[in-house]
Amino acid sequence: MITVVVLAKNEADRIAACVRSALVVAPVLVLDSGSTDDTVAVARAAGAEVRETDWPGFVEQRNRALAQVDNEWVLFIDADEEIEGFEMPSGEHDGYRLRRANSWLGTPVGHGTFGSDAPVRLVRAKKARCIGAGVHEVLITSSTGTATGTLVHEPYRDLGEHLATIDRYTRLFADTTDKRAGWWDVCFRPPLHFVKAYLLKAGFLDGVVGLQLAWLGSLHVALKWGRLYARAR
Repeated sequence: MITVVVLAKNEADRIAACVRSALVVAPVLVLDSGSTDDTVAVARAAGAEVRETDWPGFVEQRNRALAQVDNEWVLFIDADEEIEGFEMPSGEHDGYRLRRANSWLGTPVGHGTFGSDAPVRLVRAKKARCIGAGVHEVLITSSTGTATGTLVHEPYRDLGEHLATIDRYTRLFADTTDKRAGWWDVCFRPPLHFVKAYLLKAGFLDGVVGLQLAWLGSLHVALKWGRLYARAR
């Protein structure tokens, strides 16, 4: 009835925990896009089916998964996530959100722009599609509900990985977007993001971690729009 799908590349150190948590729900299919570490072997040893593919992009890879599964439902889990307390909903909707509990370097984060969110992850395979650009993809269905369960999300192993991700994602944004940037985007968007993350979304309630994340978010925004502005000149 359900297939759990995990997109992975070079996740040997955490793919086993992800797969083991997902196997409690349903069989797991890992789409590996060219790992050079032991991701494939570790995932198979943990109990997943692994298919080795190229990397066409986040949107295309999710749509590829939707087309390949045989079961009615697909539950997408990222390799840096584990699922807890999942219960299959009644099926009133074609898509369901799952609460995601985010942590940063081992510290749970409940506020700011990094705090808990609820992405659509459970969908009817034949009635869903993924759209978006770059790293900002979203699963679209005719109607959406909320399922019981939590995605425990630890996206970064250390600060260096967070900074490398900011670098990679901002370059990808500048290379793929149709948007244009003006000097006002470069000057005003970063401080406005800090105000939003730290004050309006109460990031200060997460203490020093909230301050660090608000600053890192502002850095992300500055590089994102600064690189786009530089490419247009």
